[in-house]
Amino acid sequence: MKALITGATSGIGLDIARYLATKKIELILVARNKQKLEEIQEQLPTKVTIIVADLSQEQYVKELYAVIKKENIDILVNNAGLGDFGYLTDTDLNKDLELINTNIKAVHILTKYVVRDMEQKNTDCYILNVASSAAFQPGPLMSTYYATKAYVYQLTEALNYEEKKKKTKVHVSVLCPGPVATNFNNVAGVKFSVKPLSSSYVARYAIDKMFKNKMLIIPGFKMKCAKFFGRFASDKSLLKVTYNIQKKKSN
Repeated sequence: MKALITGATSGIGLDIARYLATKKIELILVARNKQKLEEIQEQLPTKVTIIVADLSQEQYVKELYAVIKKENIDILVNNAGLGDFGYLTDTDLNKDLELINTNIKAVHILTKYVVRDMEQKNTDCYILNVASSAAFQPGPLMSTYYATKAYVYQLTEALNYEEKKKKTKVHVSVLCPGPVATNFNNVAGVKFSVKPLSSSYVARYAIDKMFKNKMLIIPGFKMKCAKFFGRFASDKSLLKVTYNIQKKKSN
């Protein structure tokens, strides 16, 4: 099998690469940092191809697909993502658009192109889109990030249903973790208010569930409970709770 992983130089993406490598799955790793990609390529015990690409730029996403189209991808992991913190009126518009382009546009383009190719194969193929528990409610102080993850979650859920209706062998999953110990919070400028899960645990859990054709993947008992009980809360209550959680991150 062959897997394409975006955002593969740190956090969940890197640990997914490490875990798939132990299964002797060939890897194509995509990120912006060439040096880190080369270091990872040397470390992993499987064949690794690296591609340097800035997925916030639509043209580079399409160029990436043109390169990997002939690679006969069996697994697509859309992991690359950005975050930001602050009132919507205070955050930088250019950073907002970079976030939207990376978290939504790149995921949409790669998913759309790759799933078409996968449908033509007569073997089991997998798409894992990395969203977040942020997908389940609006997020004051991280409003753009939360909105992008809601898009990824709902797009994946709908695509999963469509593939089942078409009776293809394409299995579509979405990963929605809570806080994870990665470099994400440093980039977004926040601190977690609850203890995060390790990215290695989340990566292994996600891949194991993906291979079992689980659509919605939520690591950790606390996040599963939060998703379950969240359905009984009003939108106003969720907004208040989420705002207070986000506010603590800046302290």
